[in-house]
Amino acid sequence: MALTETVPAAPAHEGILRRQSLRESAARTYARSLPIVPVRARGLTIEGADGRRYLDCLSGAGTLALGHNHPVVLEAIRTVLDSGAPLHVLDLATPVKDAFTTELFATLPRELAEKARIQFCGPAGTDAVEAAFKLVRTATGRDGLMAFSGAYHGMTAEALAASGGAQHTSVVRLPYPYDYRCPFGTGGESGAELAARWTQSLLDDHKSGVPHPAGMILEPVQGEGGVIPAPDSWLRRMREITAARQIPLIVDEVQTGVGRTGAFWAVDHSGIVPDVIVLSKAIGGSLPLAVIVYREELDSWQPGAHAGTFRGNQLAMAAGAATLAYVRANGLDRRAGELGARMLTRLDSLAAAHDCIGEVRGRGLMLGVELVDRDAAADATGARPADPGLAAAVRDACLDRGLIVELGGRHSAVVRLLPPLTITDEQADAILDRLADALTAAVRTTPGPTGSSPTTMRGTTP
Repeated sequence: MALTETVPAAPAHEGILRRQSLRESAARTYARSLPIVPVRARGLTIEGADGRRYLDCLSGAGTLALGHNHPVVLEAIRTVLDSGAPLHVLDLATPVKDAFTTELFATLPRELAEKARIQFCGPAGTDAVEAAFKLVRTATGRDGLMAFSGAYHGMTAEALAASGGAQHTSVVRLPYPYDYRCPFGTGGESGAELAARWTQSLLDDHKSGVPHPAGMILEPVQGEGGVIPAPDSWLRRMREITAARQIPLIVDEVQTGVGRTGAFWAVDHSGIVPDVIVLSKAIGGSLPLAVIVYREELDSWQPGAHAGTFRGNQLAMAAGAATLAYVRANGLDRRAGELGARMLTRLDSLAAAHDCIGEVRGRGLMLGVELVDRDAAADATGARPADPGLAAAVRDACLDRGLIVELGGRHSAVVRLLPPLTITDEQADAILDRLADALTAAVRTTPGPTGSSPTTMRGTTP
């Protein structure tokens, strides 16, 4: 009998990835850069179908404040499931919703929470952004909006129109303070002040071509825009400028909220109180939930003016209330600030050893490393052109070493770190060790953007 060679079957996870590429939309994003098939997860760690373990510094784009499958979140979900309570209730009142709203209001700036209204929107942050725009337009009777360069507010039409990559839109663009690539060439407090003066001039100059807007929307830290924290002084100036001109200020805390930046809400650092705050991601405790909270005097909607079939997600409200309470009770916001500062110190040391790092920055556990072409000439402010190719190589090298990171920034050249707020000091060190090793490997093998030799560490030769 003739012998035939048996071809080993491909691992199951490879088949899953192949079928995904054949059946899912070309618009898929994370799946392209992170070709893994998660099957189990706990805290910081994800296990893939191939048996490999990864440290997850993406955290569902900031959704997982407590990491994967935290016990308090699982217990909250089980309690609702075991109670027999309805899971789908549209916008009806329930004990679960009441508990969530009470816990949420307890964390908000007092001046806002004391006389606030809450609107439960569709399940994603972009739905809440849309609701915020509709709210201020209804309340003011005006139409225009002011937004900032580099912003990201979601993927629906109106949210995209207020984001940095928008085209053919009437939304007025304003300069956002960005030390490393200051639009005014100064950086620091001077650059932030010039940005504020620009905004004030546009509003007060009757020949500027900018009509009185319905509202202004901003992020206290631009996340997708490259992890760029706004100076507290600039945020206070934006609050002063909008308040003096009766322009509702909308603050997008979808990614910065629930302790991520070292305060419960990023506006707490500056002490400003917005007219509208947009919330999603972590407030659902890993499940889909989005709301806006706003001053009661803006509540001029008619019944049904803004709705959504899935705005009554009871499991998300229970998980969210448990997450909010856990972060508050355990001071995880303060912990994020302290640990984030130590991680920034280590990242500064990494930058000192690599010419390809233009800047490290962030606030709390929202950190970014901007990678640049070390062989290119710096501009007048010392900034070099971004190096997205190197950033992609670093991301891939991190994945090879069991670390999940993603990219952001104007040119996708900022390596972003969004670990859960529950990580230990040892886990933080492991994250940075793997990142440093991945960066060293990437700079040795990646040509510069113009085809020059691979970038090198300071003090070394190719």
